[in-house]
Amino acid sequence: MINYQPSDHPDFAARAAANQAERAADLKTTYDFIVCGAGSAGSVLARRLAENPAVQVLLIEAGGSDERTSVMEPGAWPTNLGTDTDWGFMAEPNPALNGRAMPMSMGKVCGGGSSINVMVWARGHRSDWDHFAAESGDASWGYEAVLGLYREIENWQGAADPARRGSGGPVFVQPAPDPGPAAYAMIDAAQELGIPTYASPNGQMMEGAGGCAISDLVIRNGKRHSMFRAFTYPFLDRPNLTLLTDTQVNRVLIQDGRAFGVEVLRNGALHRFKAAHEVILSLGAIQTPTVLMRSGIGEEAELRAHDIKLVSKLSGVGANLQDHVSFGCTWEYREPIAPRNNGSEATLYWKSDAALADPDLLFCQVEFPVPSPETAPRGVPEHGWTMFAGLAQPKSRGRVRLVSADPNVGPRIELNTFGHPDDLKAALACVELCRDLGNTQAFAPLVTREAMPGSLNKADMEQYVRDAAVTYWHQTCSAKMGRDAMSVVDAELRVYGIEGLRVADGSIMPTITTGNTMAPCVIIGEKASRYIRATHGL
Repeated sequence: MINYQPSDHPDFAARAAANQAERAADLKTTYDFIVCGAGSAGSVLARRLAENPAVQVLLIEAGGSDERTSVMEPGAWPTNLGTDTDWGFMAEPNPALNGRAMPMSMGKVCGGGSSINVMVWARGHRSDWDHFAAESGDASWGYEAVLGLYREIENWQGAADPARRGSGGPVFVQPAPDPGPAAYAMIDAAQELGIPTYASPNGQMMEGAGGCAISDLVIRNGKRHSMFRAFTYPFLDRPNLTLLTDTQVNRVLIQDGRAFGVEVLRNGALHRFKAAHEVILSLGAIQTPTVLMRSGIGEEAELRAHDIKLVSKLSGVGANLQDHVSFGCTWEYREPIAPRNNGSEATLYWKSDAALADPDLLFCQVEFPVPSPETAPRGVPEHGWTMFAGLAQPKSRGRVRLVSADPNVGPRIELNTFGHPDDLKAALACVELCRDLGNTQAFAPLVTREAMPGSLNKADMEQYVRDAAVTYWHQTCSAKMGRDAMSVVDAELRVYGIEGLRVADGSIMPTITTGNTMAPCVIIGEKASRYIRATHGL
């Protein structure tokens, strides 16, 4: 079924391009709001503010256009990794990973992570949102309230579920269309092991112990439906929205405790833009704390080491960094089976320990081999599939630190994977469940053998887990929302101690959500827009 929107009209692209060229040729010195980062949250926020024609919005993006095959074609997403659409961050070498330094890809393109990710729409578990509400002291962050926001923003294409799913919103969400045989085998494998299955991984499945389902994807008319395409792109023909690409935010300009603009790096030169009302950082969990620290907001010793004047002492800036870590287990196909859609069409959430109340493990069935560089020498089948599974609720905490005040120098990322001993225990349970799933009768017609890890003793399995560990690219929580001494923003996402400055991206999560983080970041953008509009009577 073809889903048509006004921005699909052939004339729209030319009109939007002409409008943005005009905006760029006549840049203002002052805008009402400056949104830094056109990712999953920033794209939402810019659109919602620009819905008021009286409001002038500047949206700044370090990357360039999303008009490229690697972004728009769902199956091409792996080709973005390590290219100019990827920040290409690298975490510090970690003794708990046998000294490995883990690559930390993040989107550097219009749409941010939503333009280079796997397009999975995962709304988070009930307990995630209720925890946000408890940490912030604001019930509107709780599950029932957030469920209402999801119903508003979704244009759900699956089976009707009016209590949990919405229609007519900007985000086109559908169950993976015509999934491949490995996806259906995963559903059957879960049933074989007594794990419940559902029509959707969102809704009832994420209100209890978990389960297995065909993935919900943001693919529309066969193309990636990024949050930039869903929210911002349809407004690019408007005179009150200016999108400035290939422009990196260096720091927030602050005077007398108030943010009044930003300093950016564009075409090799520094420029300044003023904000009449607010600056909002939506740069992601690596760049947001980095920019805050370069602006004088952070832990005092950290700033002093780089000769940055302290503006606001917030020790939590850069702390509490979290990520989902995965361990790929691979099987060899009996015969080649081409991946479909995004190549990841079934998902499962379950528990490493039956005594847990909520799922702490995340499983994505991937329709091609996904080894780490360290496990690849074990032998990667030419044709096969991977159970890409890992920790949905890791206990380890990392930190983002400055290396230099120079915006051209990237930060130091201390991911600290396996820093908490419980995470290794959960990882071993995760891999065993992977092996149980992949070796069920459900997969027998498709595979000839388990390529890795195979049956290993405890010491060898620990070695495998440390070598196999890779990121899910879900870096979050480094500027957390809350009310304790390590919190960076309050319930309305205002940076403590600074007027006119908010953060709206995955860095504000107190703890990482269960599952892929794009959809929760959209909610964060929605929430921020509502707080801002209420503050300024928009």
